[in-house]
Amino acid sequence: MTPDPEFESLVPALSFTRRSFLVTSLGAGFALSVQPVMAQTAIKTDDVGLLAGEVKVPVKDGEMVAYRALPKGAVKPPVILVVSEIFGVHEHIQDVCRRLAKLGYCAIAPELFARQGDPRQYSSIPDILAKITSKTPDAQVMSDLDATVAWAASKGANTDRLAITGFCWGGRITWLYCAHNPQVKAGVAWYGRLVGDVNEFTPRHPINIAADLKAPVLGLYGGLDTGIPLETVEKMEMALKEGSKAARLSQIHVYDNAPHAFHADYRPSFTKDAAEDGWKRMQAWFKKIDKA
Repeated sequence: MTPDPEFESLVPALSFTRRSFLVTSLGAGFALSVQPVMAQTAIKTDDVGLLAGEVKVPVKDGEMVAYRALPKGAVKPPVILVVSEIFGVHEHIQDVCRRLAKLGYCAIAPELFARQGDPRQYSSIPDILAKITSKTPDAQVMSDLDATVAWAASKGANTDRLAITGFCWGGRITWLYCAHNPQVKAGVAWYGRLVGDVNEFTPRHPINIAADLKAPVLGLYGGLDTGIPLETVEKMEMALKEGSKAARLSQIHVYDNAPHAFHADYRPSFTKDAAEDGWKRMQAWFKKIDKA
């Protein structure tokens, strides 16, 4: 996989040997900071007919734990990278992988915070933001996603039909990765922030890379999202219209009556109509890679 030299030039050289992996297994259940879980709405997808569970992905400085699900006996299934919210690869993200596997994909969710700590064990969202996500460099994330793609290819999955989807923090990463890796065919970003502070760990944001997208992205946003103002969504739409071919093919859909995290069926923010429609739109968007 060829790294993006422009992206790499905007961040300091990172030592991948300074940290040990603090997360070495995923376990079960939901993140502490989202308790109590809305049990009456949380979707539980079984693993019947699937090969599903924890795997280890070789990266530059060791092994990164990930959750992988695919149909049993599948021959070269297309790959979808699943990027978590700030809560890490807890039960909801694992369930999303199983849902995608039921559709015929090899879905892989790497624990991209593995060096910084385990967000599933924090009871406070501000603590997660301060102690983990703010200390997770974009360059490290891009490298780890590249390694996940390489691992999937080594296991017989079809990375020529590669897509990515992500939620909240992972939605932002989805936009960035679609500008980073020319191998990606399509991306779906669920309510990922489009603008933000620039620092050594987050040197660019989706608004800054819109013109450079290498794969078309479907952005799914909530009109009632207090953390992502609609004016930033509108600016992103304008930037996409003036960008690359992939940027011009990208689309953003706003659900007027949906808040942030409207797909998260285990949280009070869950908005059934928007979540179900977004899932249908995502499936249609990913048909692009089925034709590759």
